[in-house]
Amino acid sequence: MDKVDRILAQWRRERPDLDVTQMGVIGRIGRLRSHLSAAHERVFKKYDLSLASFDVLATLRRSGPPYALSPSELIDWTMVTSGTMTNRLDRLEKAGLITRQRNPEDGRGFVIALTDKGFELIDAAVTEHVANQHQMLEALSAEELEQLDSLLRKWLAAMNSAENSEDS
Repeated sequence: MDKVDRILAQWRRERPDLDVTQMGVIGRIGRLRSHLSAAHERVFKKYDLSLASFDVLATLRRSGPPYALSPSELIDWTMVTSGTMTNRLDRLEKAGLITRQRNPEDGRGFVIALTDKGFELIDAAVTEHVANQHQMLEALSAEELEQLDSLLRKWLAAMNSAENSEDS
């Protein structure tokens, strides 16, 4: 029995009229989120990165050569506001990890590109990040990982669908 099981037992004793099964799932996900965030932060800290800066650099790196995107593409991929993105880019540019360049396809706009220093940093950081993720999930078999991923994908799709229908 873990702490969540003990909490559920208390609720079942005090409010047997409520089905608290979902509370257990949500509670465990919340506790896992705390563990995952702490583990991610330990890796990012080694590279003097935050989750936000890692996200921008990783988005640029995985975009492929020339490792450059427009600000609107970065905003779309990272799902933050333009003001938030501007602050992130200012910090990354000051650190020499990205540059703002005129868009070769449209001289009026800019693209954000990884510098050599930024490329090397994000390659090292993402390598350790992936190893860290493997370590965090090593308690699960390959089959369990596949099942968990499938269930989470299904749940997330349902949550996204509900969110989109609320926006309509």
